[in-house]
Amino acid sequence: MAPKNGERWKMPPLVKIYEAFGALGDGRVQLEDERHASVLSSDRSKTYQVEISEDGREISSNDNASYWQGYLGYPGVAVMLKRGLYPVRAEVINALSGISWNELNRRFRNDYSRTIEEVMQRAEKRGFDSKMIAAEAEAMLSKLGEFAPLRGSRRRPARPIR
Repeated sequence: MAPKNGERWKMPPLVKIYEAFGALGDGRVQLEDERHASVLSSDRSKTYQVEISEDGREISSNDNASYWQGYLGYPGVAVMLKRGLYPVRAEVINALSGISWNELNRRFRNDYSRTIEEVMQRAEKRGFDSKMIAAEAEAMLSKLGEFAPLRGSRRRPARPIR
């Protein structure tokens, strides 16, 4: 049975927090007005639409995870971050920019722990502190759980841009 509007979103896997940080770092999150935003996928083949209620609690997003898996996907999380839900250190945002999340998740067959491991190795090679990045991601996931966003209307997933 499909989840209903107004129900709490299931919490995303930790990797989706990293992906949201990366979307901010790449400048792929655009706030269109107080309630609407768009987020480009890491390979820029899709544009996700995110809508947030006036009070910020209810969120709709047309990414695959939000539609098929029932947890709030990274586009919704990224928009919440851009709107100020949780202040993220600039170095974390910088460390996670320029990553092709789609390609990594596909390569590791959605083994998200392997994706995070690869991303952390890349960040360390670039001089970033992986422990600080991990702590920031864990803190954001915890904050998201406390905030307990609610489902908005269910939207069909975005199609690739042709």
